[in-house]
Amino acid sequence: MNIHFVLAQVSFNLQDIFRNALQSIDNLGSVGAFAFIGLYIIATVAFLPGSIITLGAGVIFGVVWGSLYVFIGATLGATAAFLVGRYLARNWVARQIEGNKKFAAIDRAVGKEGLKIVLLTRLSPVFPFNLLNYAFGITGVSLKDYFIGSVGMIPGTIMYVYIGSLAGSLARIGTETQPTNPTVQWAIRIIGFIATVGVTVYVTRIAKKALEQEIS
Repeated sequence: MNIHFVLAQVSFNLQDIFRNALQSIDNLGSVGAFAFIGLYIIATVAFLPGSIITLGAGVIFGVVWGSLYVFIGATLGATAAFLVGRYLARNWVARQIEGNKKFAAIDRAVGKEGLKIVLLTRLSPVFPFNLLNYAFGITGVSLKDYFIGSVGMIPGTIMYVYIGSLAGSLARIGTETQPTNPTVQWAIRIIGFIATVGVTVYVTRIAKKALEQEIS
């Protein structure tokens, strides 16, 4: 069987599972926020892609609350993965990143400026998010610096949640919740989307350049 077909099928199934979970969360009312954060923590620790969950936050909770809940879930999940990597799965994590020159450079830089390096890698990730959480566990960075450095996830979080909120608006077009002036509403959304992406790309480019300088 073709490996690409298998991977595509697994990805499709995960998306379907996440959509169903998000639908259930949307029906929970005020308790849904806690369920959402719990789902995000589980996905992060289990190496599951969180993009569809992040987009779903925009649909269910809107940009402001959705961004907050994603940030809380991602931070707690990343911290849990960090602790697992440091105390429970250190040897396994070391094998996964063995021979990776980029991470070796980051490891050296972390010894000098842990908080700054964590912050920069969150703004401009050089590793898959979930693996990076575990990988930092075997470096010399302190838990405090690692936790504070999570604020670097905020720009990307807001961008994806905002995109999700637009998808939610698309789903409501033609229903009773359709805005009275859709042209104005869509103009505001498009401008907001361009601004969000622009700021995120700008911050990411600055962070990438600064990170390259730090680890060179």
